[in-house]
Amino acid sequence: MITTFVAIDVETANPDHSSICQIGAVRVENGVLADTLATLVDPETYFDPWNVEIHGITAATVRGQPHFPEVAARLSDFVGATMVASHTAFDRLAVERAHAKYGLKRPPWSWLDTARIARRAWKQFAESGYGLASVAAHCGIQFRHHDALEDAKAAAQVLLRAMDESGLDIAAWLQRVRQPIDPAKSRVSQDGNPEGSLAGEVVVFTGALSLPRAEVAARAAALGCDVRNSVTSKTTMLVVGQQDLAKLAGYSKSTKQRKAEELISQGAAITVLGEEDFMRLGDLGEEVV
Repeated sequence: MITTFVAIDVETANPDHSSICQIGAVRVENGVLADTLATLVDPETYFDPWNVEIHGITAATVRGQPHFPEVAARLSDFVGATMVASHTAFDRLAVERAHAKYGLKRPPWSWLDTARIARRAWKQFAESGYGLASVAAHCGIQFRHHDALEDAKAAAQVLLRAMDESGLDIAAWLQRVRQPIDPAKSRVSQDGNPEGSLAGEVVVFTGALSLPRAEVAARAAALGCDVRNSVTSKTTMLVVGQQDLAKLAGYSKSTKQRKAEELISQGAAITVLGEEDFMRLGDLGEEVV
């Protein structure tokens, strides 16, 4: 049973995900806490009062502290080839954006979202309430929220508890989080929330996505999109995932994408975009927290 991993948490100075001002990491080996890494980071940017109110870190606090490139090198050595866990995608996105900010190579880590694990491990968190504080409270984990090292430790303990109660190890959870929370609710076609930020959009997905198709469809619907299985004249967005050339019958694009391009040539207002760009579009109306 694989129970070795690194849990990471970060705090940011402002709404820009790349503005990391604190990093905490915990190495768990064979189910036991083995090492920690914690440091403040000078993000070389401004501190938003809202962020400061959450974590208490200010420009004065990080004065003289290392910049991200130095910390990134230490973090890379600390993680090595181990799988990385974080609670929600916020920390992963922040780490990747900070690497991009400084022109650093994106770390080749495999990530596991403990919030997605919690939604599958405990029924009461399937649809809501799966923030770190709530899940930790359910597991009897005491910690000081919004301190990066404390949050990383809590996320690690959540993952260990989920493994213990489910009997699934790291490898099994990596597979489970790609499956629907409730297989009975795995449908893709669905109407959007009329009050969502993307209300009025009609979206179709094609290709392999980084998340289960049903989960992405549910997110799109929550943001207001009507999700459909096929491209028609009513389609306004086609989200293209990774294409498997072996399944394209000699074509370089899927049937859905070729249909969309045909309709576009006839004047249809269809936007073709990748999964990452679609997720970012959704974040404009629903900030990741």
